[in-house]
Amino acid sequence: MNNRNFLIPFLYVLICVFWGTSWLVIKVSLNYLTPFINLGLRFLVSAIAIYFIMIYTKTKIDLSSKSILIYIILGLFSYSIPFSLVYWAERTIPSSLASVLFGMYPLFVAILSSLFFKEEILSSNRILGILLSFFGLTMIFKDGLRIEVTQYITGMIAVVTSALMQASVAITIKKKGGHLNPLSMNFIPTLIAGLLLIILGTFTENLSSNVFNYKSILMVLYLAIFVTVFNFTTYYWLLKRMSVIILSLTSFITPVIAVLVGVLIGNEKLSKNIASGAIFVLLGIIVVNWEGIKKFYHQKKVRSL
Repeated sequence: MNNRNFLIPFLYVLICVFWGTSWLVIKVSLNYLTPFINLGLRFLVSAIAIYFIMIYTKTKIDLSSKSILIYIILGLFSYSIPFSLVYWAERTIPSSLASVLFGMYPLFVAILSSLFFKEEILSSNRILGILLSFFGLTMIFKDGLRIEVTQYITGMIAVVTSALMQASVAITIKKKGGHLNPLSMNFIPTLIAGLLLIILGTFTENLSSNVFNYKSILMVLYLAIFVTVFNFTTYYWLLKRMSVIILSLTSFITPVIAVLVGVLIGNEKLSKNIASGAIFVLLGIIVVNWEGIKKFYHQKKVRSL
């Protein structure tokens, strides 16, 4: 096995691990930092790191009126609002549950793509996968409704709303943002989100409750550098070197890792209904991608003949 053949699967596993562990790290970090300040610092550090990468790669920023509008949309509706919903939700629900609920993101993308792109047809497999996932989602919410804590069910709604919002923005970018470089497309939005959330946190949150120690700083740096910047740049690097279908399965692997990390390390407990619902959600994601998986392995088999 040459270095390239080893590097690709290694990086694939690495981004899944970083994304999978991020959910528990977010939850723990909220014990030290308020949501807006916490998230604002994460995005500000991310923006600074992306800026240095842009300098190194000599990437220019597109400042046309169309691009600026896209930057603002991304800053608000792909970063500031949806991530704030997730951080707020993780104060009341387990990180493992939050990761599974956000796993609905690729399914929302599939549904919205079929509505806005003629070439994206909802096949029988995709419909079955979506139904399985929504059935699982129903089981999860049914269990949540039994708990007499309004914030618990509200937290679950917040995460699903975040996934739907990000899926909507992804479709918008696919239609209108194809001309943008991935680095510049994320530098300004993360900078906007970082500054906006820090300002918002300064005026709306109890700043005295923030604890800046080596633990909170390391968690912010981990989420900013590894989960945001490293995963973002690595994902686009892998996108050019491996099957898009297999790469998209990170949306299945990530919640599985998050559930294992949450239960084994975070001592989180999931009821039978939530665990069963999570299995249906994850199974639905696999079924939605099943045609692509079969096609990928068929092509791989043909090449080996």
